[in-house]
Amino acid sequence: MIIPKTREEIEIMRESALIVSKTLGMLAGEIKPGVTTLDLDRMAEEFIRDHGAVPGFKGLYGCPSTLLTSVNDQVVHGLPTNRPIEEGDIVSVDCGALKNEFYGDHAYTFEIGDVAPETKKLLQVTKESLYVGIREFKVGNRVEDVGSAIQRYTEGFGYGVVRELVGHGVGRKMHEGPEMPNYGKRGRGKLFVEGLVVAIEPMINMGTKNIRQLKDGWTIVTRDGKPSAHFEHNVALVNGKPELLSTFAYIYKALGIESNEEEEFRTTPLAIN
Repeated sequence: MIIPKTREEIEIMRESALIVSKTLGMLAGEIKPGVTTLDLDRMAEEFIRDHGAVPGFKGLYGCPSTLLTSVNDQVVHGLPTNRPIEEGDIVSVDCGALKNEFYGDHAYTFEIGDVAPETKKLLQVTKESLYVGIREFKVGNRVEDVGSAIQRYTEGFGYGVVRELVGHGVGRKMHEGPEMPNYGKRGRGKLFVEGLVVAIEPMINMGTKNIRQLKDGWTIVTRDGKPSAHFEHNVALVNGKPELLSTFAYIYKALGIESNEEEEFRTTPLAIN
């Protein structure tokens, strides 16, 4: 079921999304060799609560953690562990926050130190595909227009597009309609309407699209053991066009990265403090 949001609700959701953005920005300065994903999880929970929100994942569907941290060949839903992060790893950090009855939910895949060139390329293409998909999120288009654009872009580099896991609507519930696959055919799926807010999140594998779940009941890994990348934004339809509620700007500030990739999806400049 699609639940359009009012302008007022979208602004409340922006606040929740930005708490997640700031959390990821804080973690960007902490994620390094020797740190464990359990360390990151504790930092994130404290940060979210200090900002007047509650962790969006913890307790949801029985999730035991604030973050889902997926390392190297882990696609998504990796549970934090005591394994130290190592030089050359990639780590997808997926985070949610609930404030004023609305959720924010997005993700970023971090490079730890000197990452293999082919892995850096996977991350670059996956993040680019996120914006390729967001451009198709507009009134008059349909769900699979987004998925088709992401699929065409990433498969053009020989990568595998995960089928079993998808993006989703977001609002008073973490997962609302519509489901937002990262593959499809143009012109198919539910019609986008003004006020819709979704989480668009390409999950792209270096090799096969096929995945499997580990015995912990959460962690999803690639079947061939090759790396996977995951990037996610919260996006609202405002005046028929996509508007970002989340941002990677806090991450980029922490890492010293210059980027204008989000500018086309904002009606007003974002002030980072």
